[in-house]
Amino acid sequence: MGLIVQKFGGTSVADPEKIQAAARKAIRAQQQGNRVVVVVSAMGHQTDELIRLAHQVNPRPPAREMDMLLSTGEQVSVALMAMAVQAMGYQAISLTGAQVGIRTDSIFSKARIRSISTQRVQQLLNQGQIVIAAGFQGIDENYNITTLGRGGSDTTAVALAAVLGADQCEIYTDVDGVYTTDPRLLPEARLMDYVSYDEMLELASLGAGVMHSRAIEFGKKFDVPIHVRSSFSDIPGTLITTEPESRTRPVTGAAWVRNEARVTLRGVPDRPGVSLALFAPIAQRNIAVDMIVQNVGADGRADISFTVPHADLEAALEAVEQTARELGAQGVDSNNQVAKLSVVGLGMARQTGVARRMFQALAQAGVNILMITTSEIKISVLVPEEQGLAALRAVHQAFRLHEKPEDAPPPHQGKVQRRGSSNAVAVVEHLRGMEDLLVESVELDDTQSRVTLAGVPDRPGVAAQVFDALGQQGVFVDMIVQSFGREGLASLSFTVNQQDLAAALRVAQQVAQPLGARVSHAEQMAKLSVTGVGMRSHAGVAIRMFEALARQKINIDMTSTSEVRINVVVAREDGSRGLAALREAFADAMA
Repeated sequence: MGLIVQKFGGTSVADPEKIQAAARKAIRAQQQGNRVVVVVSAMGHQTDELIRLAHQVNPRPPAREMDMLLSTGEQVSVALMAMAVQAMGYQAISLTGAQVGIRTDSIFSKARIRSISTQRVQQLLNQGQIVIAAGFQGIDENYNITTLGRGGSDTTAVALAAVLGADQCEIYTDVDGVYTTDPRLLPEARLMDYVSYDEMLELASLGAGVMHSRAIEFGKKFDVPIHVRSSFSDIPGTLITTEPESRTRPVTGAAWVRNEARVTLRGVPDRPGVSLALFAPIAQRNIAVDMIVQNVGADGRADISFTVPHADLEAALEAVEQTARELGAQGVDSNNQVAKLSVVGLGMARQTGVARRMFQALAQAGVNILMITTSEIKISVLVPEEQGLAALRAVHQAFRLHEKPEDAPPPHQGKVQRRGSSNAVAVVEHLRGMEDLLVESVELDDTQSRVTLAGVPDRPGVAAQVFDALGQQGVFVDMIVQSFGREGLASLSFTVNQQDLAAALRVAQQVAQPLGARVSHAEQMAKLSVTGVGMRSHAGVAIRMFEALARQKINIDMTSTSEVRINVVVAREDGSRGLAALREAFADAMA
């Protein structure tokens, strides 16, 4: 007999009729021969109402009491769902997070799951009960009720699916599945049948509101197939699993993130430890940093730019301005009228010309690129906010995301063979500290060369010109970093394999001459990479990386970040020492 975990969000249980519809889906799954666990969120806007009430009583309510209060929203939903199932003649029982056996740490309002006991749930399932579990909540070692923060019910559902060895986790929501981009912005967006964990992690971090990244992290870490479906239709939806929808198409999806702000430190000393000195005080203030762009220094100084949410700009500037004075930087500036545009796809790691197509599309749309950062499966650019929608449409069309890939497999039928361990003891052991950072690899690539064009005009089309010429020469570009321009000029750096350096330099010099730009290069560079699950949700990963390299007095030339990977470029002679330092720094988190 199979086991399915179903999760229903707030809009899916917003009123009695929707609760009854959800109950019918759970019963149908049981009638098909499955044992069923249902995770539910609070009804509709009930959580918002509870928050409003709390602030009427106390303008600064204590975090512990807020968790106690907010957990009641899910308790209402589970009781009503169990009643609905029972009214239809089937057995069901409602359980709070504590009754399920979800143990967390004691960080109120954003607790992390430490373990889940399966004994009670398994007993109830064996008795034929449909188990209705409260999402978003758990209990700490002192028996305090805790809540899991944003996306908590998704996280509860996928975590339960992991620990119970479920065949699949079905996420029922108010959308049909995962689209190539937000269909509210682009009507031509296409519903995907499949998307890989890594691609979905990147899309989730870019604001794809279908699921929260913590839940995707669980799915990837414990090999749980996640099926995103509509609560209000029988459309098959999207299956999130190990495999992408297409092996030939380089880009799977695109996203536009508004409410971004850029901060740039100009002319910081180009020496070991500067990145650590900059980002440590930002991390201490719990500010989420997104894009980090560090470009090659000149005359002993470099520029470092990063993005934060609008709401965190003031706090970020306070931290940065103090650091800038201590470092002797030449200045700090910021801009809160920017947007981040990204394309994501596993295929871009194997294909040349992806950046070129993206930059050409933006140039043709007249969109100016302010910053560039890349990883193996994502290219992100910062653009003026008013050009964000035009930029999104341009890249969506350029990569034909509205068309189904020719090599896409047939739509799934809802059943997937899970590849996870069947050894119960091994699974339980693996689940200890189940939300801990999991580093899959720390790698060194010492075959890289770096090319920099300094003094590039900060206008639309320049990046397209550079990478179009490189593509015509068949040069495969790895990392790309464009730092924010000063006085109308920007700096553009990229890395290539050493065997392609001569060709890359010829192209760079040909492009640079009419632009009035200067070309420099370094023949022997090394790229250090840390890859894993939880890179974004564990804010200290970049700090740990910068700290390990600073202790070894290793200078960083370039930095790029993504949801699953952080890359830095250093001198080749520092590569082996850097690799050893990073492996030691992340030894406790290695898979």
